[in-house]
Amino acid sequence: MRKFFYVLSLILISHGTHAISVDLNEPTVIKADKIEYDLKSETIKTIGKTEISNKSGQKMTLKDSYITKNGTDLSGNDIQIWLGPHVYIESENVSKNNNITIAQHASFTACKNCDSFGGEAWEISANEIEHNLDNHMLYFYNMLFWVYDLPVMWLPYFDMPDPTVKHKTGFLMPTLESTNKMGTQINIPFYLYISDTHDATVTFSYLTAENPLFQLEHRLNGTHSEFRTRGSYTYNRDGENRWHIFHNDIIELGENARANIFLNRASDKTYLQKYGFYNEQPYLDSGVRLELFGQSGYVVADAHIFQELRSNKQHYSAPAGDILPNIRGIYQTQPLFAATYATFMGDILGISGDGFASQRLIGEARVTSPWTLWGGNRLTASVATRYDIYNFYNTVMIDGDKFSGMKNRFLPNGYLEWGLPLFRPREDWTQVIEPRARVTFMRHIQDSIFAESNDSVGALLSDATLFSSNRFSGLDLWENGTFADYGLRWAAFDSDGQTIETFFGQSYDFTKREATDPNSGFHDGQSDYVGRIGYNNTKWLNLYSRFRLAQENLGLRHMETNAVIGTNRNFLNVGHIWSKQFYDVVTQAESIHEIMGGVGFAITDRWAVRWNAIYNLTEEHFQQHSGALYYEHPCYYLSFGYRRDGTKREDYVGTTTFQFRFGISVDGQHY
Repeated sequence: MRKFFYVLSLILISHGTHAISVDLNEPTVIKADKIEYDLKSETIKTIGKTEISNKSGQKMTLKDSYITKNGTDLSGNDIQIWLGPHVYIESENVSKNNNITIAQHASFTACKNCDSFGGEAWEISANEIEHNLDNHMLYFYNMLFWVYDLPVMWLPYFDMPDPTVKHKTGFLMPTLESTNKMGTQINIPFYLYISDTHDATVTFSYLTAENPLFQLEHRLNGTHSEFRTRGSYTYNRDGENRWHIFHNDIIELGENARANIFLNRASDKTYLQKYGFYNEQPYLDSGVRLELFGQSGYVVADAHIFQELRSNKQHYSAPAGDILPNIRGIYQTQPLFAATYATFMGDILGISGDGFASQRLIGEARVTSPWTLWGGNRLTASVATRYDIYNFYNTVMIDGDKFSGMKNRFLPNGYLEWGLPLFRPREDWTQVIEPRARVTFMRHIQDSIFAESNDSVGALLSDATLFSSNRFSGLDLWENGTFADYGLRWAAFDSDGQTIETFFGQSYDFTKREATDPNSGFHDGQSDYVGRIGYNNTKWLNLYSRFRLAQENLGLRHMETNAVIGTNRNFLNVGHIWSKQFYDVVTQAESIHEIMGGVGFAITDRWAVRWNAIYNLTEEHFQQHSGALYYEHPCYYLSFGYRRDGTKREDYVGTTTFQFRFGISVDGQHY
């Protein structure tokens, strides 16, 4: 609420029966049937119906008022105060003393005239409402909360910030949850306002079938920094201390440097899932990162300590040991001649685990020369040399034996790439067709990889891995021989923003490969075929699919598809993944087959429904699904939803959680 009254500088007085106006220097207007001004006491007295308003739109109507200089004291009857378009106080009698306004037998709502039908969406009536301008608080004594003219809750005392307050320390609206494993959960959040850039929320959760849970969320924004912390703790009925902490700091160190400190830990593997903090993360990552960047160079130094959350950890899909440290730098020169430039890369990596350790040093220099020739032909040539030095201690090598000592390798390589984009512009659609081919030359070595514990998690052929110098992930696994990539891309777009794109390509290895995962898509000679297709009309449909076909018979080996149909309020989102799996080149394993879906639709302008699910078609069960019914009113909001987790592992069995939320809104601000 803002102060309504200002110093009087111009007074017009009338003793007639017609309504008159008194304009002040400040944008305040007083209208009344009769206005009297006492020059000696510098007070205003109005008789009959009176209206006081200011430029911001706030106004007050009352009868037979008395106003002192500067508006420090005021009294009147039959008061109606508008604090905003829908924020409204009505009272039989109001008295104002300095910055304290007291309304007797009053009612308050932030939903005046929000609905076309009768009754306010919500209203608070009280024997007395006190408004304190010093702390911008509203105090309600002997209050009754009404919803559409129906009484729903009585409290002897209640307070809340007035509409001018953006942040205020105090309790927030409780939320209610119910699970089939821990009973009913009542969450009572307390908001702590420290400053405009610093606040926290502490939540006490009472559970009927488990011990209480305590949660904390802390937020701090600096001039060039951001600090975020979320955590929880409980001492459960089994006598265990269970907890988690997610912490992330981002600190800008001038224009060319940035630091990041992150800590993500949990007391055990299943705590996050049981208490609803799990977000499908396979492991938790803690560490630090320092980035230095300039116009032509970039350096990053980071360290990572991992906490595994999965029951069955496999070396190709999880970090093996902690990374202490990893330092990587890249520098690109200005053009040496024409468009030719040089790139220098250095990489230091240390991995330590249970009884083993390894360190790696990589240095690479590359020269790249792109050319555009006659007819639009694009030709790019590149040569590079790389040298690796490894130091191992008690490390398991790929042959299964443990090794301590030094190893090194010299890896010269280069590629020659050709492309020819052909355009066909039309009034309706513009088409582009581009054949592309690349031959990559590499030294063939006996050992493409040394140790099991490294940064390479294997090989998986896709359209995204073609036309790169190293089609494998990480840097430790070496391509190990000469190969070619080739493919054809066709795309079309129109003036309305619609786009269509297709791609089809393949790899060919000229050198006999080392043993390769039979699910990777790579073979001696021709690889599997990979491709993608996509369509987007920028309005209501976005479809994208990537696939892999078997080289020998064009049988489908892998497909990922995602489609978004509709708008923000009414949509259908469908995702699908299928991948045929093999134990070896002849023995087929159980396929990976999942479908993900989401749907949302607006029942009315205010009612909406959302539902999401992941279904494992291979094992024929839902991995998880959730849904909710939402209602968003200008004056309040509510939702009722559920979440079902179908996971079963170790001491955790999937739960079903129901949640109810309700809150009131004042000028779009939730309480």
